[in-house]
Amino acid sequence: MQTKKRLTYIFATLAALGLVFQGCSDDFLEVAPTGSLNEDVLGSRPGIDGLLIGAYSQLGGRGNYFAGASNWANGSIQGGDANKGTETGDFADINELVRYQLTTTSRIPSDRWNGLFEGVARSNAAVGIAKNSTDPNVSDEFRASAMAEGRFLRALYYFQVKISFGKAPFVTEDLTSEEAVLVPSSDLWSDIEADLMYAYENLPATQEQAGRANKTAAASLLGKVYLFQEKWSDAKGMFDWVVENGQTANGQALALLPNYGDLFNAAFDNNSESIFAIQAAANTGTVNNANPDFVLNFPHNTGSSGPGGCCGFFQPSFDLVNSFRTEGGLPLFDEAYRSEGNAITNDFGLSAEDPFTVDDKPVDPRLDHSVGRRGVPYLDWGPHPGRPWIRDQAHGGPYAPKKFIYYQSQENTFSDGTSWTRGYPAVNYVVLRYADVLLMLAEAEIELGNLDDALDLINMVRERAANSELEDSPANYEISLYDDLGSQANARKILQFERKLELSGEGHRFFDLRRWGRAESFLNSYVDYERQFLPVQFGGAQFTAPQDLYYPIPQGQIDLQGLDVLGQNPGY
Repeated sequence: MQTKKRLTYIFATLAALGLVFQGCSDDFLEVAPTGSLNEDVLGSRPGIDGLLIGAYSQLGGRGNYFAGASNWANGSIQGGDANKGTETGDFADINELVRYQLTTTSRIPSDRWNGLFEGVARSNAAVGIAKNSTDPNVSDEFRASAMAEGRFLRALYYFQVKISFGKAPFVTEDLTSEEAVLVPSSDLWSDIEADLMYAYENLPATQEQAGRANKTAAASLLGKVYLFQEKWSDAKGMFDWVVENGQTANGQALALLPNYGDLFNAAFDNNSESIFAIQAAANTGTVNNANPDFVLNFPHNTGSSGPGGCCGFFQPSFDLVNSFRTEGGLPLFDEAYRSEGNAITNDFGLSAEDPFTVDDKPVDPRLDHSVGRRGVPYLDWGPHPGRPWIRDQAHGGPYAPKKFIYYQSQENTFSDGTSWTRGYPAVNYVVLRYADVLLMLAEAEIELGNLDDALDLINMVRERAANSELEDSPANYEISLYDDLGSQANARKILQFERKLELSGEGHRFFDLRRWGRAESFLNSYVDYERQFLPVQFGGAQFTAPQDLYYPIPQGQIDLQGLDVLGQNPGY
């Protein structure tokens, strides 16, 4: 249950701030251009707060399917958690991502660049106005806190730029638009660190609204930034602070939710595991306050018997589903889960009328909170019917996404059906959650040689999974804790697989594989495996390093700013 009000992104806020009346003087002849806002109004506390809300609102992409922080395409499809799904011709731009065939003129890199830098621009506007405000009601405390929020958001947008493009210009609030286009690309890490350290030192422990960044969010993201640079001791320091002192924005002590499935249920938004989340709300007068980032990713053709009704994207991969097989309660490694004896039985190639029995061998219970598969309860919609909810089985496979889908009992309360589809859910996307922090801390401990501490952290996550069996399911759930992690090399293998299971479909996988140096080897193995089932979707697919490690800098940006300013990534 939420204890404080949720931050929602109402787009009329800034326009409303411009409705001010002038006194009786010649000043009324000085008319601001239509669509502009008076800097005195913006420099007030409501004005600064409105600018911050505008910066928060861009986190979900807002109609741009490739700029949202969920990274369902950029992280999960590109990392092998899921394939495009649907059918060949629908949103064909994503086919290039699935096959690792992006070019400098592809839509996905261009949309992502534009969407993320829109977030940077909004963050800079908030920071700059807060810094320079002369309003007597803007106290030093409010100014520092507002700047900290803006710099946290700028750091988050730039983190997404960094992991997507590798390099880019770092544009601050002090630059004019003419100066900004001349800033050359840089590594970005030191600038991101500086923003997050300022945020960590100046953000409050709690916030009036649950969706705002607090000190714990800044510490968690800073730890993640250190982790991506292999600054293991620095990362451990931040994550230790989070574990010992962390709170959610609404003041709850951090803790794992008892049931894994509740993490993706809108009724449990802003819970004790939610460190920082993109807020969503239904039926507010605009569907964009729900979660448009996931609107395509619902089972197809469900009618009134299922959620959304469109569009069949983001279907979990064969590889991901088979990864949940257990033996003696533990996962199988080195792709042994793909072998004929271990692969999970599915209804691929079967019609709804063909008989089918759910696989009866042991699986991790997180499978059925993450993936919709025939014969297993699909939230409270009844058993997944198989092929009738799959748009094109030969193109997308037999599975449906299950995270971030609304329940039947939540129709029109935690879902918004006022637009072209019922698939606008009011479930938050959690950018930083506590289980992720525990696993990142475990990774730092492993790299520092503290294997016993890492073991405890990994087992905390697995113990919650073991207590999260799906009710009324015909599946055979079996999950155990680790007795030890073995060697450091074996501990890495265990940690990396645990992240795959715990965070599947949440946008992390590709970026994890790349920083572990495993992207080329794993993804080509993954493509070869998936191609035997889905030859059309994976036709011509091949991952090639270093080209496919980062997106190309969009050609449109190079045309505007110059190759000497932006540079280009290898292979493009």
